[in-house]
Amino acid sequence: MLSRFIRLSALPSNSDLGLLLLRITAILPLFLKHGIEKLFTFSQMAAHFPDPLHIGPIPSLFFAMVSDGICSLLILAGLATRWAAAVIFVNLFVAWALVHHFELFGHQADHGELIVLYMAVTLTLFFTGAGKWSLDAWLAGRE
Repeated sequence: MLSRFIRLSALPSNSDLGLLLLRITAILPLFLKHGIEKLFTFSQMAAHFPDPLHIGPIPSLFFAMVSDGICSLLILAGLATRWAAAVIFVNLFVAWALVHHFELFGHQADHGELIVLYMAVTLTLFFTGAGKWSLDAWLAGRE
């Protein structure tokens, strides 16, 4: 009885529903806060955007815009999910490592915790894919 309670065996388990909820609840805020900002204020941001890889602020901002603005939408739709998750992960890792200097705790850890959470979500989606409720699954069924 205790083991059934601990495992919540009375409730059905559905990893595809979990992946859909993960895609929506974790990636939608990324798009709404960072993606829209980069897509619609690109020229204003270009003047002061960080250049951690020394490729120039505009190419850096362009990669971040593709990551946060386009790849986040792809993940929400479940289209090319694993590729989109990889791009977002790389962008976030570069930002965390070279802009935020791996800071996670304390007063200087401006966005460290949130960046790590986004990286965990994108790494999970990279390894799992989007699940059956996605355009990836629909396209795979049409092959």
